[in-house]
Amino acid sequence: MADRTTSSIVIGADPPSVTAVIADFASYPEWAGQVRSAEVLTVGDDGRPATVRFVLDAGVIRDEYTLAYRWTGDEAVDWAIAEPGRMLSALDGSYRLAGANGRTDVTYELAVELKVPMIGMIKRKAEKVIVDTALKGLKKRVEGR
Repeated sequence: MADRTTSSIVIGADPPSVTAVIADFASYPEWAGQVRSAEVLTVGDDGRPATVRFVLDAGVIRDEYTLAYRWTGDEAVDWAIAEPGRMLSALDGSYRLAGANGRTDVTYELAVELKVPMIGMIKRKAEKVIVDTALKGLKKRVEGR
């Protein structure tokens, strides 16, 4: 996966508060604009979701797929596609959290590979919309608690 879309935002809360919202997949349809549903399929030894089934509608990218998650405390979460959908062949991403003074800098990185040919510029634009919408939604959700 060569091309990745990366963006950051500062959230007015500590990393554990941000991580709690990231791990609350059932609530994603309320704040992650393109996610229509998210169902936790398995939970890891740390009590956090390990595999999650998603239904996504991001305009040009509409699909159902399962992601596998790896959590590193409240500092990071990485994911990769465990069961591809009809359109997605790969979806790798991460949140990196760095907290200080009651605030958290959150960096979201995402790479998407589609089974159907798509012009790179259109694919990157779709990735950017997903990343930016997720970060703004995450900030609003965390700070609204």
